Amino acid sequence: MDGAPAHLGQKIDPATARVEVDGIRLPVRPDLVYYLLYKPVGVISTADDPQGRPTVIDLVPPRPRVYPVGRLDADSEGLLLLTNDGELTNLVTHPRHGISKTYLARVKGVPGRGGLRRLREGIELDDGPARALQARLVAVHGDEALVEIVMGEGRKREIRRMLDLLGHPVTSLVRTAIGPLSDRDLQPGTWRRLTVDEVRSLYGTAA
Repeated sequence: MDGAPAHLGQKIDPATARVEVDGIRLPVRPDLVYYLLYKPVGVISTADDPQGRPTVIDLVPPRPRVYPVGRLDADSEGLLLLTNDGELTNLVTHPRHGISKTYLARVKGVPGRGGLRRLREGIELDDGPARALQARLVAVHGDEALVEIVMGEGRKREIRRMLDLLGHPVTSLVRTAIGPLSDRDLQPGTWRRLTVDEVRSLYGTAA
C-alpha cells in the first residue's frame, strides 16, 4: 500500500491511499463507481448532446456523475463502460494499454479468407491504416454473414469503413466485450455495476 506492504488490521484513508494486490491496482475510494451499460441504437455516447438527443448518461443514475469510457456510434449498440475513475478511463481508451474491444458485425455478402486476412493485416483508410487484432467468420445467413472482429483501437466508424472497403457493408454492429468484460444477460438500455473483481481485471489487463 502506497509503496509499502500492508499488515493485518491496518487502516487506510480510501480517499488518498493507493492499494495494490499482486501488483494490480485495487480501487478503494468510496466515491468511485463503475457501470456496464448495453447502449441501444440511437443513443449518443456522450455526456450531453447539443441537439437534444438521448445520451448514455440518461440511462444510468444521475449521481455520482459519470462519463462514458470511449464511444459507440449512434447506429451501433452493445457494451459501454461509464465511470468517474479517470485512471481507468485512460487505461481502457488508450491503445497502448492493450485493452481490446470485441464486436459482432452483420454484413452484406460473405467475406472470404482473403478478406478476413486483409482485416488482420491492415486496410488503408482516409485517416491512416486500420488493423483488426482478430477477424473470423462466425455464421452465414443467406446473403449476409456475421463476422467477429477484435480491435485494439476505436477510431470513428472504423470497423464500418474497413468492411465497406472490402465490399461488405455493415447492417448492424454490436460490441460484445471490453477486454475481459462481457455480459450476455444485459439487454439494450439496461446496466449493472461492475464487481470489484471485474474492475481489478481491467486494471490487470492493461499492459
